[in-house]
Amino acid sequence: MSEDLSVGPLERGLAVLRALSARDLDRGALVRSTGLARATVDRVVATLDRLGLVRTDGREVALAPPLMALSGAYLRGSGIPAALGPLVGRLADGLDESVSVAVPDGSGVRVILQAAAHRRRMSLAFRIGDLLPADRCAPGALFADNAPEWALDEELIEPGLIAVAVPVRNAAGTTVCAVSVASHTSRHTPQSLREAALPRLLEARDAMEAALAGRRAAEEADRVAGALVEASAGLKQELGPGFLQSLARGLAVLCALGADRGEGLTLTAVSEATGLARATVRRSLLTLAHLGYVECAGPGGRHFRLLPRVLELGCARLSALGPAEVAQPHLARLVASTGESASMAVLDGADIRYVARVPTVRIMSIDITVGTRFPAYATSMGRVLLAGLAPGERPPLPDGLPALTPNTVTSAAELARIVEGCAADGYALVAEELEEGLRSLAVPVRDADGRVVAAVNVAQHAGRGSPEEMLRTLLPELRAAGAGISADLAVLGVPGALGVPGHSSGAMSAVRP
Repeated sequence: MSEDLSVGPLERGLAVLRALSARDLDRGALVRSTGLARATVDRVVATLDRLGLVRTDGREVALAPPLMALSGAYLRGSGIPAALGPLVGRLADGLDESVSVAVPDGSGVRVILQAAAHRRRMSLAFRIGDLLPADRCAPGALFADNAPEWALDEELIEPGLIAVAVPVRNAAGTTVCAVSVASHTSRHTPQSLREAALPRLLEARDAMEAALAGRRAAEEADRVAGALVEASAGLKQELGPGFLQSLARGLAVLCALGADRGEGLTLTAVSEATGLARATVRRSLLTLAHLGYVECAGPGGRHFRLLPRVLELGCARLSALGPAEVAQPHLARLVASTGESASMAVLDGADIRYVARVPTVRIMSIDITVGTRFPAYATSMGRVLLAGLAPGERPPLPDGLPALTPNTVTSAAELARIVEGCAADGYALVAEELEEGLRSLAVPVRDADGRVVAAVNVAQHAGRGSPEEMLRTLLPELRAAGAGISADLAVLGVPGALGVPGHSSGAMSAVRP
């Protein structure tokens, strides 16, 4: 590709993202790993940080969950996870084994869908975005010329790991992806796994091929791309030459390709989706094609389609994040701004269970750690979580609940009224009901579908102001933290995009108890 057609900042920005996809790095390490000048790295990092795609708290630069918009564009555009997700989930449940879907990517195959066996303590699960050598895994054999109707992996990837895979084809007979069932030699021999799983795989394949034929593109690709363009315009005006607008525009072009319905998008369609000039879009598309993230397809090569190599941009690391890792930076900023301890919890039966916590440093502190459980009825996070359930889903609470302090509400009817109020208000304030002297304020954390999956709170000693002051000073920042965690969890757990609802190995499945 000639120099005048390339977008240098886009190339350099993607180089930085690839380096960060392996591990968090400081700026000096980024200079060494990318070969870029320190000033260039600083501008790239500043641009990605302001776009929310990386975080630069402290010395290290780390990928941020919103970066999954890039991988999500490919996953949505391919249509494979959305079409096959429910079928793969049912297959994993029926076989009680891990099931993966992979597509070809250069000399390897890349995992784009994963459903784990829920009843197994030892789970065999790949990360979404993992690249496997084609000659050392069952799916790889299915993309070769004269491929067989099924393939077996006998401990080629890892000692003890065995798998059987079948191809899934489109109407033209081309193998689009491969679905494989993985197990461990402690549970199966290669022969017994083939006998147990292959008939079910072949049976499920017909339904998968039918589902692929009826796939539809995601509706939010244009929204994501447009948001990047809009943000870049304002940030360029604010930051001047320190902001690489062409990098932001190139990433917007990449995201816009997520609206592909299978035949690719024309330059004009991408221009309309992003609001960018055709010349700008063309240069970005050619740069992305040169780097192996996009291919030209269709008659005359006038259509552009994302390639699975896009998943190398942090997908494997980000898709495997747990709830604590997602929440931690938000809780840390909340503690820094409020001076109060902050936590996140999920509902576990009639209790709450802490999954993340950032304490404040005080002489008098609250002794709570990850894994701590409290009765939901007497806590602010518990009431928020109960309020997020439909009335019929709420665990029954008897009258005469234990009074943990003289202030504890013990009437089931009164508690039901309070919970309804929490649902209407969007927060819960509990004053000295769990422990005398302790006051807590909580808001919900929601998933991509708007369901309450966790709660986040701040706690303080009752001697530091009134409940009204707590609401006035802490609720806005607490709500901002809850919204930030919700946004990150949503982008990591988009149903049908990054995994199977209820089966994903990423953040959302870890939040659900």
